[in-house]
Order: sequence, then C-alpha cells, then structure tokens
Amino acid sequence: MIRVLIADDETLMRAGIRLILDNADDVEVVAEVSDGPAAVAACRRQEVDVALLDVQMPGGDGITAVAGIARESPRTRSVVLTAFGDDRNVARALRSGASGFLLKDTGPAQLIHAVREVAAGEPILAPQITRGLIERHLLTPDAGEPARRRLAELTETELEVLREVGAGLSNAEIATRRHMAVGTVKAHLSRLLTKLDCTNRVQAAIVAHEAGILDGR
Repeated sequence: MIRVLIADDETLMRAGIRLILDNADDVEVVAEVSDGPAAVAACRRQEVDVALLDVQMPGGDGITAVAGIARESPRTRSVVLTAFGDDRNVARALRSGASGFLLKDTGPAQLIHAVREVAAGEPILAPQITRGLIERHLLTPDAGEPARRRLAELTETELEVLREVGAGLSNAEIATRRHMAVGTVKAHLSRLLTKLDCTNRVQAAIVAHEAGILDGR
C-alpha cells in the first residue's frame, strides 16, 4: 500500500482528496493535517510514502514543510498542491525537495496516477515544464564550476543517466534509450543522487544544467 498524508487547511478539500484516493486499492490515507508543521510532525511519527501539501496554509505553508519533511523523513516524497501554477512557487517547491507539483483542478484519475508515480520515484512534472522552470528560476549564477566538481565522483554510466535526467526523461525512457532494464536505471539513479547529495531527480537535473553537460559547455 502507498501511504499518503494530506495537508490542507480546508476541511472540504481534504475530504475530497481522501474520497478520490479511497477509490484506489493500493493507496491508503494515513494522516490528515491542516498546516505545514503538523505535516512534518506526522511524517516523523509514522511511515508516509507520499505527502500531498497545499501551498498556502495559515499555520505554516506547504513549501516550508517540504524542506522539513526532506530533512526529517527522507523516505517521504512530497507533492505540492495549489490552485495557482505560479512558476516561483514551483521553483521554491522543487528547490526545497518536492518530487512534484499539481494544480488543484487535477482530475481524480490523474491524481491517483501522480501518487503512484511519485511513490515509484518518478517526478510528476512534464519534461518541458521541468526544463523551463530550471532555466528560468532554478539555476544559480556562477554555479558551473562547483557543479562540475560535484560530477567528478560519477562513473561514465551515471553521468549518461544524469544527462537523460537533466533532459527530463523518465526511468522507462532512459532504459529504452540506453538499452538498460528499468531496475538498472533506478540503481544508477540512486547512486548518483547519493554522490551528488540530491534529494530527488529534479535537484539532480539542476546540477546537470548548472554543470552544462546538456549543451556541451
């Protein structure tokens, strides 16, 4: 079962999300909270695979909670839910360690699919959105040389996988392009995330962009 936490200050919104997820045989809502600090505490107390977090909550926002969950419950993957697809909120969420970003008008089937994908280690931002966000908001000026130094520990295969991650490809797409099993791709990805000290593949993609390995710099 995929264990899910819902964090939203609106009782009806939490109830609606729970109702949708209850229709999935492989998903169990294990906690509902109304603010960010409560979400962090709940993930610390119990096993949570995916945390669905509203951005704006009076008691503490969801994006701050993403960072707290990444620090205190690294096994939990966070997804930010919002009524507005503001680029800067997306950028903040991804920098904080979020595995995805969904609008609140996402359909029931898409929400369940997103939870399953994130639980399996896949991001839920379309590649073109991810790349655009990285280029517009996430790159740090003068980070090229430090980023390239971070790549020094990677094997050639891990470097190739990182290039594909930076281009926004999923594990399945990388497996097809590189003639690997999906499990092999996941193993390489896990090792390179550890070596780069990255929480998720989006943060690894930022390193790839900053290092310039996608455009030949």
